[in-house]
Amino acid sequence: MITTVVGNYPKISPDSKVPSLRAAITRHDAGRITSNELRKVEEEVTKEVIHDQIDAGIDLVTDGQIRWDDGQTYIAKGIKGFTINGLIRYFDTNTYYRHPIPEKTLESQGSIAVEDYEFAAANSSKPVKAVITGPYTLARLSQLGCYGDLHSLVMALVPILNQEALALQKAGASVIQFDEPAILKHKEDIDLFAEAIEGVTQGITTMTAVYTYFQDFLGVQGRLFELPVNIIGMDFVVGTANFDLVQAFPSDKMLACGIVDARNTRLETVEEIVSDIERVSKSVSLDRLHVNPSCGLDFLPRPSARAKLVRLVEGAKKAQEVLS
Repeated sequence: MITTVVGNYPKISPDSKVPSLRAAITRHDAGRITSNELRKVEEEVTKEVIHDQIDAGIDLVTDGQIRWDDGQTYIAKGIKGFTINGLIRYFDTNTYYRHPIPEKTLESQGSIAVEDYEFAAANSSKPVKAVITGPYTLARLSQLGCYGDLHSLVMALVPILNQEALALQKAGASVIQFDEPAILKHKEDIDLFAEAIEGVTQGITTMTAVYTYFQDFLGVQGRLFELPVNIIGMDFVVGTANFDLVQAFPSDKMLACGIVDARNTRLETVEEIVSDIERVSKSVSLDRLHVNPSCGLDFLPRPSARAKLVRLVEGAKKAQEVLS
């Protein structure tokens, strides 16, 4: 059993020992510091959140996506042809993102997240997984722009994000995770989604993951379980139906269980975590489980996020002890 996180982590903390990222961004936007000076602050915050994860006992960490404005903008800004429009609500959360618009035919203009991954790997004593937004979710959360339909936009993104994944693989990423929450809000697009995942994972020999959250797999579990990836991430906090659906989980894949609520400051008990792992382990053996928060932790204050990770590790260790 491996403990991990979904991706993002709170950028701001009242007890941070490094310069304020929010203040640095404000100064940069006002022209008072250079891009290199902002980059140095981002690096210090990234190191701090990596150490937060390691200190909590997490086995497989991320860079916390500290440099990301949000899950869409950061990737879209790295793709030629996108422009960034005004703010729009991110699903049913209390956060917003800037709406990408493909005004011209989309083209790769080099790696987007490789440098970030390499920095994180160089500053972590634990393995670091690379996380990028998947082609379906990036398309769904963008305007169609110059593309006439959703299928065309999704499939335009597939080779670009596949190239990014190949670059991350070459950089040494042991796990490449595609975040795809949007498919569970639009299950009618499951055929398009499956086509996109097959394309975006072409040539990837390192471990791959598709993470979903904010809903259950009901009605599309068969297609999602067949995806050509090694790890499938499911949200068991919002998607409680997933506890029953995993009875049909494939024996050749690993399951990433979102069992700690990443959108609620209430701290789960060790017993609750053990109980959830026990329910899932009746269908998927402990050695094929990744356990993590239900989604990214950036919805929480950092002290709450840190406490959630500590408790997640405590619960996982207790479950390993009790259930093995």
